[in-house]
Amino acid sequence: MGTNVYKVLRDNPAMRWTALLLLALAMFCSYIFMDILSPIKDLMMSEREWDSTAFGTMQGSETFLNVFVFFLIFAGIILDKMGVRFTAVLSGAVMLVGALIKYFAVSEAFIGSSAEVWFTNNLNYIPVFDELGVSPFYDGMPASAKLAAIGFMIFGCGTEMGGITVSRGIVKWFKGRETALAMGSEMALARLGVATCMIFSPYFAKLGGSVDVSRSVAFGVVLLCIALIMFIVYFFMDKKLDAQTGEAEEKDDPFKVSDIGRILSSRGFWLVALLCVLYYSAIFPFQKYAVNMLQYNLTLEPGTGFWQGDTVTLIQYAIMLVVAGCSFASNFSKKTNMKVGLMAIAVVALVVYCYMGYKRGSAETVFAVFPLLAVAITPLLGNYVDHKGKAASMLMIGSLLLIICHLTFAFILPLFKGNAIGGVIVAYATILVLGASFSLVPAALWPSVPKLVDEKIIGSAYALIFWIQNIGLWLFPLLIGKVLDKTNPDIVEAVNNNTMTAQEASVSFDYTWPLIMLAGLGVAALIIGFILKAVDKKEHIGLEEPNIK
Repeated sequence: MGTNVYKVLRDNPAMRWTALLLLALAMFCSYIFMDILSPIKDLMMSEREWDSTAFGTMQGSETFLNVFVFFLIFAGIILDKMGVRFTAVLSGAVMLVGALIKYFAVSEAFIGSSAEVWFTNNLNYIPVFDELGVSPFYDGMPASAKLAAIGFMIFGCGTEMGGITVSRGIVKWFKGRETALAMGSEMALARLGVATCMIFSPYFAKLGGSVDVSRSVAFGVVLLCIALIMFIVYFFMDKKLDAQTGEAEEKDDPFKVSDIGRILSSRGFWLVALLCVLYYSAIFPFQKYAVNMLQYNLTLEPGTGFWQGDTVTLIQYAIMLVVAGCSFASNFSKKTNMKVGLMAIAVVALVVYCYMGYKRGSAETVFAVFPLLAVAITPLLGNYVDHKGKAASMLMIGSLLLIICHLTFAFILPLFKGNAIGGVIVAYATILVLGASFSLVPAALWPSVPKLVDEKIIGSAYALIFWIQNIGLWLFPLLIGKVLDKTNPDIVEAVNNNTMTAQEASVSFDYTWPLIMLAGLGVAALIIGFILKAVDKKEHIGLEEPNIK
């Protein structure tokens, strides 16, 4: 038997996939923390007196420094100057610091502390930002929400820096190999973080029959400690690789202001960037409110006995991992029998998972199904774009599915109020289709950017797209919160008059108008998709052509 002799670490498949796993697990942990309060919006209202505006302002703060202090651009410069290793560990440390601040803000220790008094009396007016209407705080915002927003801003800097670093790290280890597959796999694992958060955040908040929202955040903090450890292990692997290759760390050409002009003069770039911000603004901010929307629209009977216990959470999560693992693995199976067998197991496990969500009677476990179809089909779609093309068409189909899903939530789901089974079936089907749409767009969008700009400035182009995308991710959680309070004045008034408890109010918001607003973003994205396809045809950009010639 011959033994494999690998020149350097990345020639060894086990080593390069280990490097990918370290990076992907770190991002998985950061995705969990990103939405850690989303499934417990109702508890934040009843336990910490955050109204929808406070909740939305805090959720939008994650991208504030990236957008208004241009931190994303600085992160790109740090990455260029310091390399992947240093920036990965730095991003892990920054995420952890932000998370610890957010934990203190929602903990019992903050209540009645001198910090609470200070935050109540300060940050009610921020010069310039208040005049422009973009301040991350406002007069009357709960002190805990203000401090949580500061922690979330710092976390947001770390997570975006981590995102661009992980992409660069994958390119470094997989250059000339399975790059698209590696990126698809990393994205699929990170998406599972959303489902993990939806299942475990309420689980920890209500653990042992007593409600404490800070336990959910503490769970996220522990995971970010693990993420930092992953980045540190990666640091040593990467260092060894550089010692073997004798290369200095791969660095792009330094970021130059003149690059921005070259990128912004491309019509295709503008269309892709606009499509990106419109599409993602209708997905990520929605995730932060989806559970609360389902709590209002679904008639769920909370489970009793076994269905109420802690064990069922762990069993359901294990089944979810079977769905994700089998559906993901089926993409890479060469034998037809194996492929069909894995898909069959995934489908059966998905049905069992959905049944358990229904029996438990909790909106968060219903929404947790969101990324499962995305995990299954993201590698498949990436492979299709690589070999067959049709990226612009896929962007349009993704936008169309997005519109249909949001309008279904707005107008069809409420018709099933009172019908538990019908409502849950409509909700599951719509959430799965929305997840599929969420796969179509990234699989087509990100590989299209290299066709629009010169290779030398690709890093700057991605940084600019991320920056434009972050504007939407800052604005829309805030807008949804404001629209909810404005279109449900009777609930806001009832809470102020003490004729309705915060707990009752938290699950009584009608989401029709916010959902119409999000569907409107989908319509705008679809129109831009048509324009992009026409420009592609006229200027021969090659968006409809395969990536692999």
